[in-house]
Amino acid sequence: MNKILEINNLHVTVNGKEILKGIDLAINAGEIHAIMGPNGSGKSTLSSVLVGNPAFTVTKGNIRYKGKNLLEMSPETRSCEGLFLSFQYPVEIPGVSMTNFMRAAINAHREYRGEAPVSATDFLKMMREKQAVVELDNKLAGRSVNEGFSGGEKKRNEIFQMAMLNPDLAILDETDSGLDIDALRIVANGVNKLKTTENAAIVITHYQRLLDYIKPDAVHILYKGKIVKTAGAELALELEQKGYDWIKEK
Repeated sequence: MNKILEINNLHVTVNGKEILKGIDLAINAGEIHAIMGPNGSGKSTLSSVLVGNPAFTVTKGNIRYKGKNLLEMSPETRSCEGLFLSFQYPVEIPGVSMTNFMRAAINAHREYRGEAPVSATDFLKMMREKQAVVELDNKLAGRSVNEGFSGGEKKRNEIFQMAMLNPDLAILDETDSGLDIDALRIVANGVNKLKTTENAAIVITHYQRLLDYIKPDAVHILYKGKIVKTAGAELALELEQKGYDWIKEK
């Protein structure tokens, strides 16, 4: 199978404190993996390391992405190589319109691949198509990035950006937090529509409810910096019933 991501014995510190204590994870094209765990277990640290946040230091282990050494890539290169992070708390960028923001991002990716910039006509057509995928209001697309958006609109906007950039590996960091049931359904449907046999996704979540809509191929429990249990989608249901108290550290 075509391996998208391979993490081996990953140890990570922040401000001198070890957060991840030996992560092993392999994800193939066409797969969705859910990572669940209590607060402070290292879920967001893992997503930050994958996209190259400099606040986190890898002290041991390696990460291969599409066969390449991910840790040698800058955050910009990782994005151009098809890595995407949907933020738990999307930031507002006043004065920068969504249209200009997305066109600049797409053209940066195209330049990296040696392609000509996208034409205005093709870009607007693409925007209309992808807005429909996540039911994003046209008025929102014309505003500054996330400025004045509700929590649900911000999360929907993240999936819209994902649709526009068409990543090989999407990381959804607690995209479901703070969403009402309608926004949750729209976001999840967008993720499902974007899934292909060529791409993959990591869904980081506290709750089973998102996995009612996005069916994972594997569920991993991250606990005190380690993946302590891996199973199918049924593991998320077990967590919903029992909580995390029954999980024991390896």
